Amino acid sequence: MSRPKSLIIACGALARELKAVIAINRLNHLDLVCLPAIWHNTPDRIVPSVRARIRAARRKGYADILCLYGDCGTGGLLDAMLAQEGVSRIPGEHCYAFFVGASGFPALHEAEIGTFYLTDYLARHFDRLVIAGLGLDRHPHLRDAYFGHYTRVLHLAQTDDASLTARAERAAARLGLRYERRLTGYGDLPAFLSLSR
Repeated sequence: MSRPKSLIIACGALARELKAVIAINRLNHLDLVCLPAIWHNTPDRIVPSVRARIRAARRKGYADILCLYGDCGTGGLLDAMLAQEGVSRIPGEHCYAFFVGASGFPALHEAEIGTFYLTDYLARHFDRLVIAGLGLDRHPHLRDAYFGHYTRVLHLAQTDDASLTARAERAAARLGLRYERRLTGYGDLPAFLSLSR
């Protein structure tokens, strides 16, 4: 008899990592639906869309539903809605905390507050999301307005990938910041996904 299917509703910025964790840990009972990562720029779209996916999943008979999002700019509204719907969310305010480990991230952040974090996803899409997204391609003089108080770029690497490391190093150079790298792997993701029934 096959295990009942569970659904993970996640941010699209985590799709590649989640697929890897599901495959590595043979979590074949999990289905994954990702919402657009660009919604970090319009967080008012996240809560109603996650709620709609939860309700659609219940109509389809999923045994369990988990949410893999940080607060992502919703100002607590995501957590309030998930509590109403009875759906668990991975602990942590953002994906940086997921990858470092929610319990270890505050100390890392406090050690150097002027840190700009990159995940593998952000390293891969830096030019589109950061340079073009903030208009630095058109208005490079805004670099100091955005990043003048930062001191480093910390690449929280999920994979040991030389090409992504090179991209992250170029991103730091483009921002005029010191580069550091920490191999985090998938952080808290495997433990959270193991909570599914």
